Amino acid sequence: MKELRLEELYALFPGDEPPSHEVIRGDEVPEPYRGLLVHEHHMTVTVEAYHGGPVDVRVLDRRQDGSEYARKILLVHQATGKVVQFGIMRIDLDLTSPPVREAIVAERTPLGRILIEHDVLRRIEPVAFVRIHPGPVQLARFSMAGPRPLYGRLAFIHVDEKPAVELLEVVAP
Repeated sequence: MKELRLEELYALFPGDEPPSHEVIRGDEVPEPYRGLLVHEHHMTVTVEAYHGGPVDVRVLDRRQDGSEYARKILLVHQATGKVVQFGIMRIDLDLTSPPVREAIVAERTPLGRILIEHDVLRRIEPVAFVRIHPGPVQLARFSMAGPRPLYGRLAFIHVDEKPAVELLEVVAP
């Protein structure tokens, strides 16, 4: 299994420098972030349960090179408009069915919801947790008044036991 690094995912989108951060163990992630991140479930479902309602995806940037599709996104609570998660994902579209591929590139639905609705056999494998020291971009993205640590995870989503998706998921403070 290849290593997954925050810098590698940020490098997909030049101009958005990776924030200062350190890799930490799951047991070092404080609550409520631990409950939001340290598990093997889809973040879409987790943040919807935590924030009490459905979320929409807002695509900030995307790129596609053949079957490799990547996007930088925000998940936004439908009722409040509050940003609940930032993410970067790289997807091997060859490992998805045509209907799933079409839904992903349509950019209207969060990835977790797509995989659930299409009943895709999948396994989520968190491989690292990160404590992020937000800079101006992260402060603005989450509408933060001042700096305080953000927490996230790096994970693979395996489709039919093949690593189809690489993810960085950072939850709102």
